[in-house]
Amino acid sequence: MMIPAPHLEIDVLVLGIGMLLVEIFAGKMNRKVLAFAGIIGLILVLVATFFVQQNPTHEQATGFWSFYTADPLSILFKRFALVTTIIVLVMMIDYAPVVRTFRSSTESGLGEFFTIPVFTCAGLMYLVSAVDFVMIFVSLELVTVSFYVLVSFTRKSPAALEAGVKYLILSAVSTAFLVYGITWIFGVTGETNLDRISAALSSIDVDRTAATFGALLVLVALGFKIAAVPFQIWVPDVYQGAPTPVTAFLSVGSKAAGFVVLVRVLRPFLILPNMERLIVLIAILTLIYGNLAALPQNNLKRLLAYSSIAHAGYLLVGVACFAGSAVVFYLVAYLLMTMLGFAVLIIVAQQTGEGISDFEGLAKRSPLLAFAMLIAMISLAGVPFTAGFLGKFFIFSAAVSQHQVTLVLVGIITVACGFYYYLKVVRAMYWQPATNAGTISASILSRAMIGMLIIAIVWLGIYPQPILRALAGQNPSLVVAKAISTR
Repeated sequence: MMIPAPHLEIDVLVLGIGMLLVEIFAGKMNRKVLAFAGIIGLILVLVATFFVQQNPTHEQATGFWSFYTADPLSILFKRFALVTTIIVLVMMIDYAPVVRTFRSSTESGLGEFFTIPVFTCAGLMYLVSAVDFVMIFVSLELVTVSFYVLVSFTRKSPAALEAGVKYLILSAVSTAFLVYGITWIFGVTGETNLDRISAALSSIDVDRTAATFGALLVLVALGFKIAAVPFQIWVPDVYQGAPTPVTAFLSVGSKAAGFVVLVRVLRPFLILPNMERLIVLIAILTLIYGNLAALPQNNLKRLLAYSSIAHAGYLLVGVACFAGSAVVFYLVAYLLMTMLGFAVLIIVAQQTGEGISDFEGLAKRSPLLAFAMLIAMISLAGVPFTAGFLGKFFIFSAAVSQHQVTLVLVGIITVACGFYYYLKVVRAMYWQPATNAGTISASILSRAMIGMLIIAIVWLGIYPQPILRALAGQNPSLVVAKAISTR
């Protein structure tokens, strides 16, 4: 039995509303039950994604289908959003003791802490299916408003409050850029649907200057979401101040959805003058800034924040080189290795701290956690036989095939920088004496999740065919034809 694609988001929203109602009327129930209910519910929706009906073709799309698509690309990233949210909920169970210390009672707020990510997941799922600027805006706001709450959830923490205020103000500014850009584009083309905008821009009667200005405004807004330079100023402070599971969610889920929207939105506008060169310039600046800024960091959470900027640069290299499949594979690899790193960080930080020095001697205190962090760090750095290595290989291979010599050279130099700051963590765990002799334990659920992430990273680094086969039948809108850019 095939399921209509819009039912997936409806099921997730119903799950979130149900969890919220239980939180309100449940009295003194252990709120961790809600987290387990969310995990089970999202797993069922994940299974349902394999039985989804395909949407009408673009020529036949009318009504709701002119706003929403269920092509293979969107289905793949719905699964991405669901898996990310499931992992985040597991992390939140481990992080619950920290949340309790910033609340007025032992269970106060935990239900909302476990419920809001479900609504964020629904927003991400709508966002990757949006093919109309109206739908993109509404979905993006659902995601962003959810993150406003999550970032400052531990509001008695000054760092969390600072992070929440910064994210709120700068995100509101980016939203203003998005709305103003959409207004210019609609004024020029009379359309908000991306396919119809593409058709309108091919007409000689369209004001290309006004359309380019509108596209630049939209690019500024999306640059904020994916943390590309020069729109990355919010990342280090927000990532460091937010609860660690929320930081992981921001780093992976928000970035992935942002890149899917970027690829869809760029497709109609690549016909405009110098748009391709602008993407190349942003990619170079993002690579240089993210990697150089990460070099002196001694706080692991802040290091991962600058690392997130650097990885946005690698993904932009793929976008600039029209390597849609490479971008998708890199995002999948980034999900696995970043979530693994944050999962270990949450467990270790509760007993020692977030500094790299707090990981000294971890190999003796908890061999499993040290090995997991080792796999995460070497994969982020791009060591062979890991998913991160193949992700970078596919990106740079696309850059070489497109003769983007500057991107390749900058990429190779910044990868070398990455080896330095990622291996600082490995050195602390395996070569430095332990500053604390106590052992570090993890729950059975966390150990199982960490084990699965380790296996997935190594497996995809050796045998990437499952992801490549999934991409083989994807919508050609992801891979932008080179002919468009050459005009």
